[in-house]
Amino acid sequence: MATSSSSSIRLGLRENAAQFSLLILVNCFVGAMVGMERSILPAIAEHEFGLQARTAVLAFIVVFGITKACTNYFAGRLSDHFGRKQVLIAGWLVAVPVPFLLIWASTWNWVLFANALLGVSQGLSWSATVIMKIDLVGEERRGLAMGLNEFAGYIAVAGAALASGLVAARYGLRPEPFYLGIIFVVLGFLLSMFVIRETKSYAAHESLLGHDIEANAVPSSYELFWRTTFRDRNLSSVSLVGFVNNLNDGVSWGLFPLFFAGAAMNIRQIGVLAALYPATWGVVQLGTGALSDKIGRKWLIVSGMWVQAVGIGIVIVSSAFGDFASGLVLLGIGTAMVYPTLLSAVGDVVPPLWRASSVGIYRLWRDLGYAFGALMAGLIADALGLSAAMWVVAVLTFLSGVTAALRMTETLQIERELIAGIGSNPT
Repeated sequence: MATSSSSSIRLGLRENAAQFSLLILVNCFVGAMVGMERSILPAIAEHEFGLQARTAVLAFIVVFGITKACTNYFAGRLSDHFGRKQVLIAGWLVAVPVPFLLIWASTWNWVLFANALLGVSQGLSWSATVIMKIDLVGEERRGLAMGLNEFAGYIAVAGAALASGLVAARYGLRPEPFYLGIIFVVLGFLLSMFVIRETKSYAAHESLLGHDIEANAVPSSYELFWRTTFRDRNLSSVSLVGFVNNLNDGVSWGLFPLFFAGAAMNIRQIGVLAALYPATWGVVQLGTGALSDKIGRKWLIVSGMWVQAVGIGIVIVSSAFGDFASGLVLLGIGTAMVYPTLLSAVGDVVPPLWRASSVGIYRLWRDLGYAFGALMAGLIADALGLSAAMWVVAVLTFLSGVTAALRMTETLQIERELIAGIGSNPT
């Protein structure tokens, strides 16, 4: 691992194991805030607020996706300017009202407002934990670090989805399941405030090691946005795949519970199914993140999108609990192949001094997929039915893999060339 005799800072997963582990724990609470509503909010929309139109039911995901996506962009810039820890703490402060709003909401608009705050909170806090982990580990174990990060977040999503579903089955849809959210906010805030330390100096240290050949040419915000979105074939491909990946995740969040209910699954079974997909996703990421450090990013990304498309197709043609579970496991495996690998690919081709900003732009496009997917799927479901909406998503998922196969190069090789000083960042 890289070290410097002029500095006490040491880059690497092992060298920063204690702080890295604490960030993993914090990200568990970040993920749990989303998980607590994942299995039950569509049911609340129908049973307590009488919403029948799928577009109206999925409005909470549209609001969440837009606010989280926009906040991701600013979180990257704010992290570069003010520091990562300040952004993390701000994320938890925004989250404080969320469980109380969900408990006391008398109209669906209050639920939408709660999800707007949740999106802002997630954009700030999840972005901060991602950037801080990238700062700590340096270049050698980036895929493993992102695998561990996403493992923690989505295992927590799964655990909270299962827990809230079980609590709802026993006590009702409100208020008891959202008491969990109060616990998550308190613990996450206390850890972030008093235990987590700032990591911005680690990114500066990595630049001084000579790996950042563009350190003195940080792009403007405008240039960086267009490079990440369109001009750089790798970064723009990563942004597109991330967008489609979260498009299908938003559909699974909003439509799958309704689809399962239509197949006579009870609330307990729906809770288990809602947890199974992110649980598989979370666990398998432990292997896929590290695997991408060895075999590269591109073909894990491409094949992962194709596996997801197959998993969605299996869910659509199924009608029994076991068959639904099989499709969701496959969907989780495919997502695990993609999710940490995309973040690692951004880290491969972006120099440390403006990495946080580029990660923020990627996460802007990725999480806009939630909003676009929920809106598109709701409109199609209202017009043609749930199955038709889900088939459209499956096809888009497959085509995004084809696009990445045609446009991307192997970003891990670019990283190695940058380190060796024999390459340059392609644009």
